[in-house]
Amino acid sequence: MTTGAFDGPLPPITDLRSALDRLRRFPGQLIETDHPVDPAGQLAGVYKRIGAGGTVERPTRTGPAMIFGNVTGYPGSRVLVGLMASRERVGLLLDSPARALTQRMAEAIDTAQGPVFVGPDQAPCQEIVHRADDPGFDLRTLLPAPTNTPEDAGPYFCLGLVLGSDPELGTDVTIHRLCVQGRDEISIFFAPGRHIDEFRRRAEEAGRQFPISVNMGLDPAIPIGATFEAPTTPLGYDELAIAGGLRGAPVELADCVTVPQKAIARAEIVIEGYILPGVRVAEDQNTHTGHAMPEFPGYDGPANPALPVIKVTAVTTRRDPILQTLVGPGEEHTSLTGIPTEASIFNALHAAMPGFVPEVHAHTAGGGKFLAILKCDKKSAFDDGRARQAALVAFGVYSELKNIVLVDTDVDIFDSDDVLWAMQTRMQGDIDIITIPGVAGHVLDPSQQPDYNPALPAKGTTAKTIFDATAPYRLHEAFQRAHFLDVDPRPYAPGLNLTYP
Repeated sequence: MTTGAFDGPLPPITDLRSALDRLRRFPGQLIETDHPVDPAGQLAGVYKRIGAGGTVERPTRTGPAMIFGNVTGYPGSRVLVGLMASRERVGLLLDSPARALTQRMAEAIDTAQGPVFVGPDQAPCQEIVHRADDPGFDLRTLLPAPTNTPEDAGPYFCLGLVLGSDPELGTDVTIHRLCVQGRDEISIFFAPGRHIDEFRRRAEEAGRQFPISVNMGLDPAIPIGATFEAPTTPLGYDELAIAGGLRGAPVELADCVTVPQKAIARAEIVIEGYILPGVRVAEDQNTHTGHAMPEFPGYDGPANPALPVIKVTAVTTRRDPILQTLVGPGEEHTSLTGIPTEASIFNALHAAMPGFVPEVHAHTAGGGKFLAILKCDKKSAFDDGRARQAALVAFGVYSELKNIVLVDTDVDIFDSDDVLWAMQTRMQGDIDIITIPGVAGHVLDPSQQPDYNPALPAKGTTAKTIFDATAPYRLHEAFQRAHFLDVDPRPYAPGLNLTYP
């Protein structure tokens, strides 16, 4: 058990509600409000200033999670935002110091436990069932999906974990962009290379509907574990096993009510349905804004002109369900994708060069995807080259990385000022910046397209860059930081609650 700030031992987290109960024991980690809020733009606008952080338009800050209990037009509904929008809070939820989350996630891969199946009597996600063939069913009025900005294509489910399977390739769970298009229709955006999209494509080629469940309101170990990517989780690997490794207990699955698929038994809300073969819709068909929604790079991406469609067959929920969402480019996205990115790179580097890279940080400036800082423990002149080799390994492990900064062990990789200091004093642009042109990257970066650089062959292709901000080993004595007397500060500033050493 984890020890709480004031209340002693804490019970384990088994679902979203027990996660929220834990946060209530830590002052400043959760706000609950019954002040009226409109899900169309206003809710995201409030949280932008209170806790979104990340690459959100300024002013913003990293702050508490929030539960809105009075959502305009949806009496009795609750919306949670920002559960994982700070690394400290993720540490509280995953029983780990914040800066040790990389290693915590890396260990979960080695201790992975596959999910188990339970009956409907053990599936609180099905306490209430809304069938789409009922005359009064309308997804638009049933669930308060937020619209983040006035330019959004429509209301979005931003933290819907899509579960799909292929009879030959296995099961996959991934978070995707889901826009509500009608009473029983949702469009779904797949970034290139997603495994579940390969499952969908195979079903479509066979002329089959593709059954899926969209699971929302989960134990945070589940969505964080689900964001690992290949090669850490190869095609057919069920990422729910990583959540099992994090918790030391398997994720429970139940049969869906209306489709031949599984649902996460302790989810707050499950949307059941089929992705229809051969059907495509414009993402902004109802609003014609030309925009989708704010994505992790910090921009409103263009609305996609032709996306697959989920035909909803049912929505099942717990009693008094909590809809969970995020503000697209905020710190929560960094937690979801960045910490698994760190773990994947850390494991690969430990296997390739044990102990050489003791810490990895996927920086929030890149949304947890584009920018990584590697701490390198150089002990000889040969290690000057090994540091750059470490960057190449990282690029190979995580294809969406764009920039890597290499630093020495005296640099705090979680302190941007310290990293930038190393770049100013231990790097010369003409010899310490290495570029690799024309490599696959990520389609949501607006600079990765031929309009930006005509030399790029296609959207989602980029130049990758290594910034070597490590001091040359032969000169390491000249790059020793100024050392200060190590003094216990606690008697001088007791109000700051400092720790020492």
